[in-house]
Amino acid sequence: MMSALAFAVGGAFAAASPAQAATPPVMITKVYYDSPGSDTGSNASLNGEYIRLTNKRSTVINLKGYYVRDKAGYVYSFTSDFKVAAGNSIIIYTGKGTNAGTKRYWGRSWYVWNNDGDAAYLRNSSGSLVDSCSWGKGSGYTNC
Repeated sequence: MMSALAFAVGGAFAAASPAQAATPPVMITKVYYDSPGSDTGSNASLNGEYIRLTNKRSTVINLKGYYVRDKAGYVYSFTSDFKVAAGNSIIIYTGKGTNAGTKRYWGRSWYVWNNDGDAAYLRNSSGSLVDSCSWGKGSGYTNC
């Protein structure tokens, strides 16, 4: 009888598995870390390198205070209100350009993401890690 009770109690605990981590509200969904062609440092080449963030919620998310960084500490910050509609993505290009709609520009004059391996981190306004994506040498981009 004791073993049946222990099994029943053990079974109840096994059935009540811990909740899986919730999907982050915003996720890094793609990093194009090796722009097409030679790395010439031209603005067109720099803008061939980008990171895509996607709102995974069914409501608008304001990214004010969020920031993206790489292993070396290069940081792109959302310093003012920037709202992303439910299910929409934005792209942050490495080079220069005019921010409009879902296209943002880091304004850098050299590359951020290392072609032979790196990591991207997305943090919220309190500095908590929201999402990350890492890669090794590969095809030039990774879907996260």
